[in-house]
Amino acid sequence: MDSGAGRAVPLTADEEMYAESALHSAIPKEIFELQELDVLYEDTTATLWTYMNPDGRPSFTPAMLNDFESWQQLITDGFGPDKVPLRYLVLGSRCDDVFCFGGDLHLFQKLIRERDRDGLVEYGHRCCAILDRNIRTLEIPMLTVGLVQGAALGGGFEALLSFDYIVAERQATFGLPEIMFGLYPGMGAHALLARKLGSAMADRIIVSNETFTAEQMYDLGIVHALAEPGDGLNATRDFIKKSERRHAGLVGSRRAIKQVWQLKLAELNRITEMWADTALQLREQDLKVMNRLVAAQARLAERIAAA
Repeated sequence: MDSGAGRAVPLTADEEMYAESALHSAIPKEIFELQELDVLYEDTTATLWTYMNPDGRPSFTPAMLNDFESWQQLITDGFGPDKVPLRYLVLGSRCDDVFCFGGDLHLFQKLIRERDRDGLVEYGHRCCAILDRNIRTLEIPMLTVGLVQGAALGGGFEALLSFDYIVAERQATFGLPEIMFGLYPGMGAHALLARKLGSAMADRIIVSNETFTAEQMYDLGIVHALAEPGDGLNATRDFIKKSERRHAGLVGSRRAIKQVWQLKLAELNRITEMWADTALQLREQDLKVMNRLVAAQARLAERIAAA
């Protein structure tokens, strides 16, 4: 890139990764053309960096789920043994101060008011399938890393629980606010937190409506590495560097832990179906609370877009 005065301007880190990505013709080009996921491939570490970049509220809308489903299929098609090398898969967010607010509360309200159980179950099953594939690392011998630089709430927190490791900046927050409007997280929190922390601690977190700091999550063992504000990317790179010589052992260890979990997609789906039945019991006052959260998320999305 040229400055216009004959001097070369150094490429940014993202531009360097874009350039490296273009060199790999074996990578399905569609993975770099997703609408709400920014994807970068780093050749030197065989890392696929992905950032959620939603059009609107930073939540798992149907459009975002579409991209995640395509992303997972394209990774399966293009990466792994005898394909493009992939040793680390990292997921972060482009939204300032937000990793993800989780489920599409606007859609939930609509489906609940229409008494559309099938719609709620379909949404939940899609989320569970994405979660299950991530837990199994798409059957590729790699490590998955969640990079958290802001609020990870509801389904955003649930999604992170499916990653092998979580790197969080100290200002990041975690929480499951569904109980405040008479519901509970229905796409992985019970199954994963119970296996990671035990059922009593899992229940305490789920029904508390508390917001937890990154340090609290680190002390519980949910977050694996802490970073200073603004240093999450460097901390993730450092984690990758330190993991490189132990990669095979770490991959094998994570697979062994998941074997002990014995967590099947059918269990996740059944909990989602129970969640849908509970959602249909919400009262009008509960839906009003949900609506206030939707409005607050929308205002934040507008501020982010205007920044």
